Amino acid sequence: MTKRDYYEILSISKTATIDEIKSSYRKLAMKYHPDKNPGNADAEEKFKELAEAYEILSDPTKRNRYDQFGHQGVNGGYHGFDNINDIFSQFGDIFGGGRGGSIFDEFFGGGSRGSRSENNNRGSDLKINLKLTLEEIAEGVEKTISIKKSKSCSKCNGTGAKDENSYSRCTHCNGTGELRQVSRSIFGQFVNVSMCNYCNGEGRIIREKCTECHGEGLTKAESKIKINVPAGVQEGNYIPLRGQGNAGKLGGSSGDLLVFIQEEQHKYFIRDEDDIFYDLEISITDAILGADIVVPTLNGKAKLTIDPGTTSGSLLRMKGKGIKSLNGYGRGDQIIRVNIHIPKKVSSAEKKLLTELSKTENFKPRAVKISDSEPEAEKKSGGRKTKKEDKGFFKTVFS
Repeated sequence: MTKRDYYEILSISKTATIDEIKSSYRKLAMKYHPDKNPGNADAEEKFKELAEAYEILSDPTKRNRYDQFGHQGVNGGYHGFDNINDIFSQFGDIFGGGRGGSIFDEFFGGGSRGSRSENNNRGSDLKINLKLTLEEIAEGVEKTISIKKSKSCSKCNGTGAKDENSYSRCTHCNGTGELRQVSRSIFGQFVNVSMCNYCNGEGRIIREKCTECHGEGLTKAESKIKINVPAGVQEGNYIPLRGQGNAGKLGGSSGDLLVFIQEEQHKYFIRDEDDIFYDLEISITDAILGADIVVPTLNGKAKLTIDPGTTSGSLLRMKGKGIKSLNGYGRGDQIIRVNIHIPKKVSSAEKKLLTELSKTENFKPRAVKISDSEPEAEKKSGGRKTKKEDKGFFKTVFS
């Protein structure tokens, strides 16, 4: 069968640069990759054809001979491939060291032996609860905590071995860190490559273990960690600290530390998102005459003016005295809920004064005029509202 032109196979011009050749090969090899086209013999042949074209055109000497004499000029210079795995091993700059590595790692989830081993040895995550006061939440705070976690052994530098001479080659994978299983089909020979579980992809095993960590490569130690808590966090929020968890075995990456926020109950305030509520109790005279009263805030104290005639249940707003917003924009308010103190017992002198005051016009509640034409339902009930009307009344007054 007549061979196709290498430039045509790679969809490039005869003046293409080496970077253009490599870029086109990567794109087309991704398209016809056998892992993406399982059982597709046509895709496999095209994949091999691409590899042959790339081998010739990526070599300046071979490319020059091909340009002068065509396929006849490179018959002796073509490496040839018995199976797909030969292609992976030949073009390390394109595929990496293992099947489908390098540019195919992200697409097919592959990777080199070292990365597989590191992922298998990744340390575990840690979770802690961090209690914060409302004052700390309002402004943000930096906290330093102490936790016990696994750290890389300082004596063996996390290797788990006594010294550099304490290793022996893994007999299961013959030091490669990989196990290969050959299978044959009508499409040719295939080699399935997997990580050696005996040596965890290292290619070697520890003969003499470290006396400090007993071959684990890890020791338990207390660590101090600084945590920057932003303003506005809430109960249940958590802050992930990457790589601050337990160290991984034998050089594996460390896990994460997840810091969960807990809010301590405040002596004065109740939080509602970025606002805080404070219940203020004032005397009857202050409610009637008005007064300047000092109230607590998250930053200390502040003076609050009570206007004359303030009623119980009134809400007074202190702008910007609440919690900073988590998104960094704005700040909540402090809401003062006014409650009027009613004494349970009064002296005889006080009773006399109150009796006299009750006779004055200002201390008498406004009389409610009842229309002569009452609704029929109210006449039957002696002027009292029905239960349905009572619910509407309470809903209006207390909502």
